[in-house]
Amino acid sequence: MKTSLKAHWLGHSAFHIETPGGKHILIDPFLKNNPTTPDDWKEPEQVDYILLTHGHEDHVGDTLEIAERTGCKVATMVELSRLLVSKHGLNEEQAIEFNKGGTVDFEEFSVTMVSANHSSSFQGDYAGDPGGLILSFEDDIAIYHMGDTNLFADLKLYGDLYRPHIALVPMGDHYTMGPEEAAMAVDMVRPKLAIPIHYGTMPVLTGDPDEFKNFVEERTEAEAAIPEAGENFLA
Repeated sequence: MKTSLKAHWLGHSAFHIETPGGKHILIDPFLKNNPTTPDDWKEPEQVDYILLTHGHEDHVGDTLEIAERTGCKVATMVELSRLLVSKHGLNEEQAIEFNKGGTVDFEEFSVTMVSANHSSSFQGDYAGDPGGLILSFEDDIAIYHMGDTNLFADLKLYGDLYRPHIALVPMGDHYTMGPEEAAMAVDMVRPKLAIPIHYGTMPVLTGDPDEFKNFVEERTEAEAAIPEAGENFLA
């Protein structure tokens, strides 16, 4: 897939994306306590934006420490954003709140929040609805991070409307879809490339990425790739 972006899966649901202009984006940066995150990604030094799908601790992860250290912007659901500011010390000037259906424009890309079929809380407090994130890069590709989700009919609408080139698909089971359901989600969204996420981090996440890859390539028109944590899978 021709693109000038760099994209790294950092284990679980965490991703790093570097734009052609040198901006660094983290999605769901659960890093320090993530056993699948490579050591050299545990404390990223350059971060311009953090994007969060929902409030669970394995997604918010190291957001607060990274934001304090780097001064980056943090964009997420309005209730989670206000919770991080009011109770957990996030600088209000760094917080960007939005909601499902809304799009925020940044330098070199925009991000649209869509629905996810899941739940959301942070350290015992309600954190608004969960979401998925569609990142659209000018004159380039669109990446759909589904967050934590189950199958739901709107996925087909998102495929029709946003036409994502890459889908980042939870398939570890127990808390999200398993491999077969996740492949059905890929069929609904119709990306060119599907990447399995949210698996292998803890014993209950038993979904097998090889099984996911087989289902995707047998039943959909997408290609599936299983990147090593820390590698640029768009190279």
